[in-house]
Amino acid sequence: MSEKKRPNILFIMSDDHASHAMSCYDSKINKTPHLDRIANEGIRFDNCFCTNAICTPSRASILTGLYNHKNGVKTLGDEIDGRQTTVQKLMKSSGYQTAIIGKWHLGAGGNADPIGFDYWNVFPNQGEYFDPVMYEMGEEKVFKGYATDLVTDMSIEWLKQRDKEKPFMLMCHHKAPHRPWDPDEKHAHMYEDINIPEPPTFHDDYENRAEAAKEARMRIERDLTERDVKDKPPENLSAAELKSWYYQRYIKDYLRCVASIDDNVGRLLNYLDEEELTNDTIVVYTSDQGFFLGDHGWYDKRFMYEESLRMPFIVRYPRAIKPGSVTKDFALNVDFPETFLDYAGIDIPDDMQGTSLRPILEGNTPREWQTSMYYRYWEHLSIEHRVGAHYGLRTHRYKLIYYYGESLGVTDAMDEPRTPTWELFDLEQDYYELNNVYNDPAYSEIVKELKKELYRLKDEVEDYE
Repeated sequence: MSEKKRPNILFIMSDDHASHAMSCYDSKINKTPHLDRIANEGIRFDNCFCTNAICTPSRASILTGLYNHKNGVKTLGDEIDGRQTTVQKLMKSSGYQTAIIGKWHLGAGGNADPIGFDYWNVFPNQGEYFDPVMYEMGEEKVFKGYATDLVTDMSIEWLKQRDKEKPFMLMCHHKAPHRPWDPDEKHAHMYEDINIPEPPTFHDDYENRAEAAKEARMRIERDLTERDVKDKPPENLSAAELKSWYYQRYIKDYLRCVASIDDNVGRLLNYLDEEELTNDTIVVYTSDQGFFLGDHGWYDKRFMYEESLRMPFIVRYPRAIKPGSVTKDFALNVDFPETFLDYAGIDIPDDMQGTSLRPILEGNTPREWQTSMYYRYWEHLSIEHRVGAHYGLRTHRYKLIYYYGESLGVTDAMDEPRTPTWELFDLEQDYYELNNVYNDPAYSEIVKELKKELYRLKDEVEDYE
């Protein structure tokens, strides 16, 4: 494949943006016209999943094509070892110009700095929404403005300054809509005069579920802070009224942050149009995992439940992807780097654990395409959110989860053993995952089959712990 025919790659990733807060995924609570444009002019994946629903590990998998027990980034407390093979290193060595701008969240200093990029300018840790400190090629600087605007400004400026004779891979990583959900002035008054609908599982009582659901500390009415909602609640509210008040404060700011992302994605798409780069550029929009938007009465992520597990994943490439495509084929975050390498004409390393999504993107699903996926969350009862460590299997119909009740000595885990517990959900009968049927005799044979598949996948990815 000649240099000029290799596609550019614009990879836009937000933080904690749930797919059900995008109108191209039939959101009931907001509109995202510029994100919708990517889906309408390309393909929408309805079953894209992360292999560990927390920021740092997901980002490591997206760079390495490896599950977290392989790339060494299991929890928020783990830093990436940049000496390992990553997609940007391979792209750069093959003649691509590479850059990452925005959220890194994989450590800082030495081998944890972004390696393999011609240019990098990233937030330390989570970064700030306003006037953020950033590390530009290792030099600490303060940039005046709103983070989402700044990341887009810098991305466009880098595109303007690039060598136009070479293809590029730009990773544009937004902080938003991560907690504490600080909107900019432009969007600060959106939704003021309306109530955002509460999700169907808003008043989940966590009955007939593993104890892990009850123990988790991310309940809307109890665990959000004054900093999160920017105000103290009114006095004399009933318990139900108080919960609704917290939800409205939370979800409106969350959606305001999403609106800023949408506007800035529009700016990037317009730039590609203006520079006649649209046809030659693969544009991806995704998030590092999903998020609970009041679903099950929660905010945050971590659990293998659908709202946390599912990632938005929309892709446009006019030269190869049919506009308006939708697929229910499985895609995983570990598949992303292999896909980019495939389109760039670069050999995919044998030790990468994902599979190129190119045939799915182009409407040619292989007969043996993956119909099940393996998930593992390692942070057993971390101090703030108290979600028990677990691993599990998802197929098109079923989800099997095992809370194994141990910290196993990993970073950001508490040494507090719990009794191991299983959950099984029949997603065809129980879309919202409210009814654990693991002990239902009618599912006994299904349990056996799913456990066999779970441990087959566990062996396949070489997770032996």
